[in-house]
Amino acid sequence: MSSTLQPSSGGLDVPRVLLLPSAGMGHLIPFVRLAAALTARRIDVTVLAACSTVSAAESRLLSSLPSDLLLDFPIAPLDASLFPPSSDPFFLRMEGLRRSAHLLQPFLSASFSSPISALIVDISAASSFIPAAAAANIPCFVLFTSSAAMLALCSASPFLSLSSSEIDIAGVLKIPNYCLPPPLHDPNHLFTTQFVENGRALGLASGILVNTFPSLEPEVLFALNSGKVVAGLPPVFAVGPLPPARKMPTSLSPAIQWLDKQQERSVMYVSFGSRTMMSSAQMRELGAGLEMSGCKFLWVVKSTKVDRDEKGDIDEFVGKGYVRRVEGRGLVVKEWVEQEVVLSHRAVAGFLSHCGWNSVTEAAAAGVRVLAWPRMGDQRVNAEVVARNGLGLWPSEWVWEAEEGLVVGEEISKKVREVIEDKRLVETVVTVAAEAAAAIADDGSAQKSFALFEDKIMM
Repeated sequence: MSSTLQPSSGGLDVPRVLLLPSAGMGHLIPFVRLAAALTARRIDVTVLAACSTVSAAESRLLSSLPSDLLLDFPIAPLDASLFPPSSDPFFLRMEGLRRSAHLLQPFLSASFSSPISALIVDISAASSFIPAAAAANIPCFVLFTSSAAMLALCSASPFLSLSSSEIDIAGVLKIPNYCLPPPLHDPNHLFTTQFVENGRALGLASGILVNTFPSLEPEVLFALNSGKVVAGLPPVFAVGPLPPARKMPTSLSPAIQWLDKQQERSVMYVSFGSRTMMSSAQMRELGAGLEMSGCKFLWVVKSTKVDRDEKGDIDEFVGKGYVRRVEGRGLVVKEWVEQEVVLSHRAVAGFLSHCGWNSVTEAAAAGVRVLAWPRMGDQRVNAEVVARNGLGLWPSEWVWEAEEGLVVGEEISKKVREVIEDKRLVETVVTVAAEAAAAIADDGSAQKSFALFEDKIMM
């Protein structure tokens, strides 16, 4: 499957599909990759995105798109005083998008003269945009930007008691309560409202696309498509792993230049995504653990949820003298790195990851072992997928943002060495990577899912 994103040549026989992503790199990246996959199938794609983004990383990604592919979708003003001052800025932007669905029809009338074949909307805005698309007589599909396991939880959430000690979904998936995204423990939380309302709306969609592949989540995908999770759920198309939409950079970053000097499969890559923050005390323990492990490491540090708020130099985060002390064995950077490029580098053996779903699928495709350390949101559910498939290890007792306590350096050191040295894990990861490659081959599951999706929009 080609991963180069170029505008379609258009034409009367070419379907036109609009993509409407939401806030955060975890939501935007799969939409950009989906756009590349659809254009490779000669589908005319336009990305509708609010160009006044929450983070600088989102702005950089949108600015990399060909201008013919991007339209700035308006977001209605949101009265922030209606929400607690501590509200997550990404959740607020998602809510702003949800409340802007009434702008869809006039926006489309002003922007497009030819018919629209389909709208693919982010799951976080499904409950408002599915009815808006229906009013405009446009089939609406949903891109679910996490795992099929999380899709099962979301679609069943209106019918579940989320306060149960264990969430049993159709006997196929059992999720301990401590693995739920922390906001779901509060029925009045904004995220809980969004999650349950969007889950209820899924039954009204024309179909659901999810960035996974059958061998990674076989039982859950079967249960979703057989009606065991929710009767009447529309077809679920496993279109993953969605490959990167951009070619390798021509100018090498300092991180890549450093990796080029390391031995094959010797480095632990450490990154907790674009939204995850870590306390200074926990960051110091992580640094100590990496140093004690004796392993080579590339560590991307982050101390705030919004990258525009990052201040201070690296020493303030990891401790004075740390960078100099580990020089030669470890590289610590604060800048954004092209993660898919890092993971595909010959020197990278392991990935200490928060288990955002994009990171999981990238590691699977690259054949890189994962040391799972979920920090928030859907990440414990995703970490269970990692552990169940032999893609990596998940020390489930490690705390995350919603819990008190620290994971100490000695424990981190032990697990880092285990992931780097475990030969059994090497074998299982090679198998997962081969299955990921087969999924995106010309006759693989992703192409078959795209063909079924295309059949639906051409009806």
